[in-house]
Amino acid sequence: MERISPKIGRATFLPFSLPDISEEEIAAVVETLRSNWITTGPKTKQFEREFAAYLGAGSDTALGISSCTAALHVALAALNIGPGDEVITTPITFCSTVSVIEHVGATPILADVIPDTLTLDPAAVRAAITPRTKAIIPVHFAGHPADMGAILRIAREHGLYVIEDAAHALPAAYQGQRVGTIGDFTAFSFYATKNLTTAEGGMLTGSPEHIARARLLSLHGMDRDAWKRYSAEGSWFYEVIAPGFKYNMTDIQAALGLVQLKRLAAMQERRRHIIRQYNEAFAEMGELETPVERLDIEHAWHLYVLRLNLDRLTIDRARFIEELKARNIGTSVHFIPIHLHPYYREKYSWKPEDFPIAYREYQRMLSLPLYPGLSDEDVATVIATVADVVQQFRV
Repeated sequence: MERISPKIGRATFLPFSLPDISEEEIAAVVETLRSNWITTGPKTKQFEREFAAYLGAGSDTALGISSCTAALHVALAALNIGPGDEVITTPITFCSTVSVIEHVGATPILADVIPDTLTLDPAAVRAAITPRTKAIIPVHFAGHPADMGAILRIAREHGLYVIEDAAHALPAAYQGQRVGTIGDFTAFSFYATKNLTTAEGGMLTGSPEHIARARLLSLHGMDRDAWKRYSAEGSWFYEVIAPGFKYNMTDIQAALGLVQLKRLAAMQERRRHIIRQYNEAFAEMGELETPVERLDIEHAWHLYVLRLNLDRLTIDRARFIEELKARNIGTSVHFIPIHLHPYYREKYSWKPEDFPIAYREYQRMLSLPLYPGLSDEDVATVIATVADVVQQFRV
């Protein structure tokens, strides 16, 4: 196919995602650096309390942790899930959701997704349950909560745990209830691209009893952290109660998180403003399918996943992305389905058509830039550039 020289685009590259860091976050980190306490300490404890309060949860229900991956791993370990057990999750997720299942020695079982939200299909979950099933990990894809009502009913019927992968889902809600207060455990990500960032890091939420066990496992299985040992009120004595991990959050990260949490509402409003502009523009183009937001949920809008109606275009998704890149618009794809990756494909003999909805939708999806730092001019340029590619390659 002959390339048509782009007439619309940018002179410089527009990144797919950038963190939103203000002078207030910088000042908070500097203050922490000057405090002489930079690892897990008072800032981390404060962040845990304020995060739980933001969710409307009680005390001792949040654990600051080094990543969402670590949170998922600790949650599985805290629930004693291990060899011989099976955990059901979705093929449309980042690899860490499945990797942690293997890390505890359990077996990942995939269930297909719902076409509109791309979240775990409860009917497929029910069909995947065996006597070895111990837990379900729904992923709140792109910030849209999974069908938690149906998933929790299935879990209760079969005595299963529910561990929510909420890497995308702050601040999302399901039927008026904040994500983070629904399942047995919920794992959040504060990676650099997320709606709230601490550069790296995350938060694990759950009942006080579950969090107490996870807290112990998150720091070597010790019954005292450094703040309890080395501060003026601390004691040198500690005991190792279980073989744990090194997954603690630092006060430097927490200082960032505390400011980001205060700014979250304003950052979310900016995201929604961008979404409204995208949706209004793309709804008129039959070659494109915009993301959904069901009536009973609050979407966190971590990602704006556009889907191409490929029967109305003369190019595939890869070429569409290439055309946008040639016009200096950054994009990404969320996600390459788990069952297509060589390790999992070969280990479990998964074929692309084993999860047909995930495979079909993967081939036509791409994520557009979405972050508070995008100006209205940036958004207009993204819209015009997408429209230009559509116009040039429509059937």
